[in-house]
Amino acid sequence: MFKFPKFSGRFSLVFAFGTWFLLVSLLLRVAFFVWQANEVSWQPIDFFRTLFTGIFFDLGALAFLLFPLALYYFFVPKRYIGSILDKILVYFFTALGLFIITFSFFAEVTFWEEFRNRFNFIAVDYLIYTHEVIGNIAQSYPLPLLIGGIALMAALVLFIFWKRDVFKNVFSSRASLKQRIWLLGGIGSVCLFYTGFINNNQAEWSSNRYNSEISKSGIYSFFAAFRNNQIKYNEFYSTTDDLNAFSIVRGKLAQSNATYIDQSTTIHRRITDDQPSAQNKNVVFILVESLSASFLREFGNKGNITPFLDSLTKKSIFFDNLYATGTRTVRGMEAMTLCIPPTPGQSIVKRPENHNLFTISNVFRNRGYDCNFFYGGDGYFDNMNSYFGGNGFDIYDRGRGSVLNDAIKMQRHNIEDHEVTFENAWGICDEDIFAKMLRVADAQYQKGKPFLNFVMTTSNHKPFTYPANKVIIPSGLCREGAVQYTDYALRELFEKAQRKPWFRNTIFVIVADHCASSAGKDEIDVANYHIPAFIVNLPEAQNQRVSKQCSQIDIFPTLFSLFHWSYESDFYGKDVLNPSFEPRSFSGTYRKLALMKGTKTMILSDQKKQSFYDWDKTSNNLKPIPMDANFLRETISWYQTADYLFNHKELK
Repeated sequence: MFKFPKFSGRFSLVFAFGTWFLLVSLLLRVAFFVWQANEVSWQPIDFFRTLFTGIFFDLGALAFLLFPLALYYFFVPKRYIGSILDKILVYFFTALGLFIITFSFFAEVTFWEEFRNRFNFIAVDYLIYTHEVIGNIAQSYPLPLLIGGIALMAALVLFIFWKRDVFKNVFSSRASLKQRIWLLGGIGSVCLFYTGFINNNQAEWSSNRYNSEISKSGIYSFFAAFRNNQIKYNEFYSTTDDLNAFSIVRGKLAQSNATYIDQSTTIHRRITDDQPSAQNKNVVFILVESLSASFLREFGNKGNITPFLDSLTKKSIFFDNLYATGTRTVRGMEAMTLCIPPTPGQSIVKRPENHNLFTISNVFRNRGYDCNFFYGGDGYFDNMNSYFGGNGFDIYDRGRGSVLNDAIKMQRHNIEDHEVTFENAWGICDEDIFAKMLRVADAQYQKGKPFLNFVMTTSNHKPFTYPANKVIIPSGLCREGAVQYTDYALRELFEKAQRKPWFRNTIFVIVADHCASSAGKDEIDVANYHIPAFIVNLPEAQNQRVSKQCSQIDIFPTLFSLFHWSYESDFYGKDVLNPSFEPRSFSGTYRKLALMKGTKTMILSDQKKQSFYDWDKTSNNLKPIPMDANFLRETISWYQTADYLFNHKELK
């Protein structure tokens, strides 16, 4: 009669480590439940399904963690069991494993604090940029205390294992070949099962996003994101015939002053204006880090943390119903330069084959503009230098020895140490980057060339540090202080710019890259994509409040219309001030894509799923409503064509 081998003795460490890992994973999951107590679903079925789904994915993660140990047990000769070498290897790698896994649990807490997600592609990306990430951690947390605490906890677990005779059993026991085969085969089979049949997305079973995220295992999610850092639209999303999709989109982009140049699967068109501009105005474009609309007094904030921006709402074209396309800076850059809806997976800013695309720089350079990109950190981060340098911008950054690819013809200029008064892990403070831009603008003015200066700010980013004695809230205390400092730096910029001879002929555009936090309990938390935008220094008669629902991708087409420019366009954005403009906005995450019209919101998900909601602004809830086939076809068409144009190199 067959009997399943009894694992004990030599395999005690497998059971001890596994028990510890599953227990701590469960406690972390419960902690996240308590953390989001007001937003998770506490229905008994939902609660227990969250826990058991989590345990299922924890078991998968545990199998991969234990596989190297099973290999070691299988191959180490019996005569070496209990030897000095055996003890050194087992103790060292057990201690190292406990430290790394404990560190990952702490990292999950900080990641959840920032993104309200288990590990995902953002965590994978951050592995590449160790200078910024390690610097950010060191400046945000008491690192020696944190590392010491993690080491102490790992040592405590190691001591408990020792006290429970785990290591005594490991070094004094022998395992038969049959037992070793069962251990390695069992763990290996589990690894193969999870690799071949389990997708991390299967943890997303709940309509409450928090329940789905808590159902995941952080380590498992990390490696799942590492494996799937690119998403092919046609394989994972609902599609329609390409010609039909382009027909729908071309119809939506049609307007009286636009003529399609190509009748194939493109949106390339000529936009004309019967009032040609007599001059080329300079443009200073400022993409502000994490500037949620909710920070402004106009949208109910009582903290008076943006007094300057609040004042601009009456002195600009102020967009009060504008939505970001994504949740990261590179998505904001993509939207502002390409004027395109988000495509699934990585932002185009970070993808291969993203040079020589049709961007706003083409429109500006065709009119003789100098185009420049300013970033206070190292533009190697998030591939910014390569993207902007490969698409017509000269670069000004704090690159520590990084260079542009030889194929990129634009120039890179370093921001020197003597130009910096304050710097943290992410880069120089907003005052310093604005000061650098002003100096470059002065030089451009002396050359007699109009300019587009694209500035990316960094101060409103954790660790929220900035020069002392500038604003009331002390540096490093909270995000509100960083927002207050960014507002202060913007005011200083305008006060200095007003004294420049080029100011009267210069338009300032201020837009947020994304909100400070975009996560919520719904698939896409619509309210957390609401951002402000301003076009400043136009003739006073043009100042107005624009309440049409619109997107980041519409800002530059609107500006070009205000300039009365005629130009060729591959942009999905349109002139918001045109009476024919149809209000709508695009937004997305790494895997979710949404089209919103008014409060009606269609969300496309991978696995070819789609959901239709009505957004209740009062409760900030997405309420499911019956599917609208026409709305679905339109949503698919926008995103399918955007993905098609990039992948078929039609944006070149």
